[in-house]
Amino acid sequence: MSNDHIEKQILLHASLPRVWRAPADTKEFGAWFGVKFDAPFTAGARMRGTLVGTAVDADVAKAQKQYEGIPFEITVDRIEPERLFSFRWHPNAVEEGVDYSGEPTTLVVFSLNEVDKGVMLTITESGFDQIPLARRTEAFTANEKGWSIVVNLIDKYLDKAA
Repeated sequence: MSNDHIEKQILLHASLPRVWRAPADTKEFGAWFGVKFDAPFTAGARMRGTLVGTAVDADVAKAQKQYEGIPFEITVDRIEPERLFSFRWHPNAVEEGVDYSGEPTTLVVFSLNEVDKGVMLTITESGFDQIPLARRTEAFTANEKGWSIVVNLIDKYLDKAA
């Protein structure tokens, strides 16, 4: 097992264009992930949103409540329609009053691959080996658990939206 990257996969039973909008459209991303953005994603853009809690799972929203209102900052890396959406962020940057801007970021990639019964979504986060040692294990552990939750949130979101 690598402590540098996390990978999660899920088969989503929806069309490629429909699955693509879930991570690549700011409003849709915000609904299932639980963050509000005021502008669309564009490659190279530094985006600042606010954590608000997911709209698709009451239990997850309740667990996210403690982070409500915390800034959510990403830099959009690449957008390849219906194939790949990626961004950089500071993993597990949820402690109020802490400036994470001097730390390296990790890369989060949503890759989509059309298969017989739908779309295989693979979410990969890499670069944990660059995170300061004092935060590395906690950030990796939190995000390992978080991405397991996220793949289910996307699935629920697409089921509700269908």
